Amino acid sequence: MSGSMRAGFGIALAAAVIALTAPAAAVDDVATHYVWQNVKVGGGGYIPRLLFSPVEKGLAYLRTDMGGIYRWDDHTKVWVAAQDGNPEPNYRGIESIALDPVDPNVVYAAAGAYRAWPAAILRSSDRGDHWEVIPVAFRMGGNEEGRDLGERLAVDPGNTSTLYFGSRYDGLQRSTDKGATWAKLASFPLPGLGVPDEHARPYGGLSFVVFDPTTGSKGAPAKTIFVGVADPGEHHLYRSDDAGKTWAPVPGEPPASFLPGEAEIDKRGVLTITYANSMGPWAVSDGAVYKLDTKTGTWTNISPDKGGYMGLSLDRQHDGTLGVATIGGNNGPDTIYRTTDGGAHWQDLRKLSRRDVASVPFLYWGEKEAEFGWWITGLAIDPFDANHIGYTTGATVYSSHQLTNADTGKPILWTPWVDGVEQTAVITLSSPAKGAPLISGFGDIGGFVHTDLTKSMPITSNPIFTNTNTIDYAEKAPNVIVRSGTPSKHAKPVGSTLAYSIDFGKTWAPLKAPLPAGYIEIPPDTAAYNYGDPYIDANIIVSADGQRFVVMTPEPVVTADRGKTWVKASGLPAHHGWIVADRADATRFYALDYTSGTLLVSTDGALTFTAEKTAGLPDGISAGEPVRREDINPLLATPNKKGDLWFIGAHALYHSTDGGKHFAAVGSGILVHDMDFGKAAPQAKDMTLFAIGSGGDTTAIFRSLDNGQSWQRVNDGAHQYSRAFRRVAADKNVFGRVYVATDGRGIVSGEPSR
Repeated sequence: MSGSMRAGFGIALAAAVIALTAPAAAVDDVATHYVWQNVKVGGGGYIPRLLFSPVEKGLAYLRTDMGGIYRWDDHTKVWVAAQDGNPEPNYRGIESIALDPVDPNVVYAAAGAYRAWPAAILRSSDRGDHWEVIPVAFRMGGNEEGRDLGERLAVDPGNTSTLYFGSRYDGLQRSTDKGATWAKLASFPLPGLGVPDEHARPYGGLSFVVFDPTTGSKGAPAKTIFVGVADPGEHHLYRSDDAGKTWAPVPGEPPASFLPGEAEIDKRGVLTITYANSMGPWAVSDGAVYKLDTKTGTWTNISPDKGGYMGLSLDRQHDGTLGVATIGGNNGPDTIYRTTDGGAHWQDLRKLSRRDVASVPFLYWGEKEAEFGWWITGLAIDPFDANHIGYTTGATVYSSHQLTNADTGKPILWTPWVDGVEQTAVITLSSPAKGAPLISGFGDIGGFVHTDLTKSMPITSNPIFTNTNTIDYAEKAPNVIVRSGTPSKHAKPVGSTLAYSIDFGKTWAPLKAPLPAGYIEIPPDTAAYNYGDPYIDANIIVSADGQRFVVMTPEPVVTADRGKTWVKASGLPAHHGWIVADRADATRFYALDYTSGTLLVSTDGALTFTAEKTAGLPDGISAGEPVRREDINPLLATPNKKGDLWFIGAHALYHSTDGGKHFAAVGSGILVHDMDFGKAAPQAKDMTLFAIGSGGDTTAIFRSLDNGQSWQRVNDGAHQYSRAFRRVAADKNVFGRVYVATDGRGIVSGEPSR
């Protein structure tokens, strides 16, 4: 998602992240009095790598593709998010991490989610509590194809002032001053292929840098360095024996169709490499595992089975003991193989495994047993405890302290290792007037009814979605909730994309809107499935009394009997955006003609719409028309006020109190991107407005206690979450509480401390 679990969010999702600026403005700041924390889900997205510190027991890091860096705190037994103060959206995608092999406090990271935007090297001397940001000229792809490769960034074990970075597009980069400055190494024979067009497939570039620590000494650089190449070509492994002065391809390499993914070297000089026929983490169908005796130059194929491999970890206490992970399924679901004799014999750990996911119940996906995992690219055996192992998947991180049970064939128990990790992309949120305080819609993991914000909830089912795109509740009957989304392979009934609940989300019933004559429906979880299909992935809303559902297919349809019969809405032009229900009058619905700027009103339950003579809306609103299923609807209706509407314009916020006959620009100070209505402040007559907005050069979370006339910022510099804000929802029952959907750090909740 997540990063994405199966197909990736990629550059298209990045474009949806709100990280804009507006003219400078004075903003009241109450952020110092707000307390922020995650609404607990637990993991939730793809995490490419897990790294144990080589010099301190109990210290580990996660690098994520869209949620930044996490550090394991062995005292509190919680993963600590290390980049919540980061203001730059692109720095949340981590291309690589390098841990200093001498000083456990020093850590480096290559930060850049997408090649279309600038990247940086981050360095910290306090384990990531604080970062120095060093912008670099070379681009990265921490949330693009090939993000499973690595590690590309490495610290010379002999001279820790020297670092190398294997770039995707710009050759081999080197720093000799602890990452402060960087220069391309001219002696390396591959200068890089350059940055491709943003719509083209990315390049893998240089996949890893590995030093042979036995060839250096304290204060002197390691002489032998290996660099993997994941671009198509004749050679995929280069070696230097003079500390980078000269390079040559390693003779006798595996087939050129195999791309090297990950590599580790042991103290005997045995280099083990995993190979796949794609840079990963998807489209892998073949590969191998090879080891190279770097002293003799002898290659040995030690593959446990046919197929692709990526995850790799050596047991640092026992030479010849290591684990590798498949990628792409091979002969079934992905698995981990372990050998204790250098690859002569292997055990399939999946066959020995049990999983207890009670602490993170969504991992059941509605089935009796949780999956072992897929995209197992981060595999790590604790260098201080050969019985402790962890691995990352497309949905979670598992760990076990029973690895050596495999020596006797005993079962191995795995549990989610995600306390503190919230690595998800959130699409939509709703905070109903009654019932659960929050209902969420995620990318890849469906969504949840959060009856307890501190506990991981079961996935919303019947049906289960991969992406939940819209959630709406009936203002006067908040027990009625509707949702729409993309069907999961676990969905029952198969292919359902709509659902409703009449008991505050405790139970759900599937709903199916009619399809046009001759329409061919493609099953979900297939290569041909169209995730943007306007008939399949259509959004849904509910009337104020909960009696009518409106599904926004190209010709919107209405049902007043829970889907038994449907009627097409009439009077809507082609570019009408999305329909909005009045939050007080169950008969009234609204839409905007984005071509003419005309408001369209229905007073018969969304059956017919007529143009309303409207004054005050800005010209040129066509660019703001919501068309994608995840877009924000700029037209909003105020809870419990008939005809009270808001329009989020490109340059101002507009308000109408007469059903849209007249709109007027409201307030100043920030440019609003999304907004919701929360409980009114004590003695206030109007609900508290919360918004994602831009003021000056800052995108932040704001609130207004005076109906939009003035705004106060509520998140401070320590809680910026890469400014990757997607949606906002305000609590209707707790004054000041706001929920924010982020792109990579899950749901964060803030409320006043006093």
